[in-house]
Amino acid sequence: MRLTFLRSALVSLALISTPALVSAADSDLLNNVKRNPEKAKEMCRSFRQMNDNNKSAYSKKATRKVAKSQTLNFQDAEILVTYVVGMHCPDVR
Repeated sequence: MRLTFLRSALVSLALISTPALVSAADSDLLNNVKRNPEKAKEMCRSFRQMNDNNKSAYSKKATRKVAKSQTLNFQDAEILVTYVVGMHCPDVR
């Protein structure tokens, strides 16, 4: 009984948080990069330079740098980095 309740609670939590992730995909956060491909290219150049220095674009330090430069919170910066790399520079690690 207790395990069933816990499982139901976890499934409910997952279903509630899913729309938040979907709405982030349609937010101004990503639309800004979609409308300005030069911004994405600039970010890709920066990420490639990090890779050349054996640093990952997905590191916490790199994400904090993006967050600061774009005036975003850490979570939004992670979303932005993931989107830009996936859509514009999949060779970046």
